[in-house]
Amino acid sequence: MPGSVANAAPSTIFPVSLSAGFVHSREYPMVENQYRNGESQRQRLADTNRKSWRVRKRHMKQTDWETLQTFWVARRGPFQPFYFYDPWETSPKFTMTPSGTTGRYTVRFDGVWQKSVNRNSVEVEISIIELA
Repeated sequence: MPGSVANAAPSTIFPVSLSAGFVHSREYPMVENQYRNGESQRQRLADTNRKSWRVRKRHMKQTDWETLQTFWVARRGPFQPFYFYDPWETSPKFTMTPSGTTGRYTVRFDGVWQKSVNRNSVEVEISIIELA
């Protein structure tokens, strides 16, 4: 059908060793109209929520941030999808070698690569968002 978009087809998995510390959030996509008198009108765009994760790594070893940066570049930033296993949802929880689809999400990077370097450490922050 002309104009239709193919579903995301990930071919790789986010390195499990790098997904140790993250913040998980959920939101419902919606349209909101703000009026001059302070009132607003909202309409939900989907029946399910959209998950996102913010991964922040402090005091990374050089090999770890190089692995993460290589993975980011290979995905061309936010342009190529990949699989992400949420360790809270894997079975058993926090398994280092995920198998199956429990806790697995099709995601992409959201935003830009952020890295700060201090004298003795490197800090990297990235955002990951679920694809519908």
